[in-house]
Amino acid sequence: MSSRRLFKQQTTLGDRLAAWANGIREQAEQLPHGPDRDALLKKAGIAETASHLNDWVSSPGLQPLK
Repeated sequence: MSSRRLFKQQTTLGDRLAAWANGIREQAEQLPHGPDRDALLKKAGIAETASHLNDWVSSPGLQPLK
């Protein structure tokens, strides 16, 4: 069985999701109005929601009691 390669991320998950959402929004601006553009905008919205959820989950208010 082969071992899994470990990779240390250089940026946070929230930053990567925000950058991906911005890239998708830029792609959507290039397209004419229609289902393809709507699908890209929906993906960007989902990425932003995931970024907000990540911020919420990692907030100090939700840390376990010590």
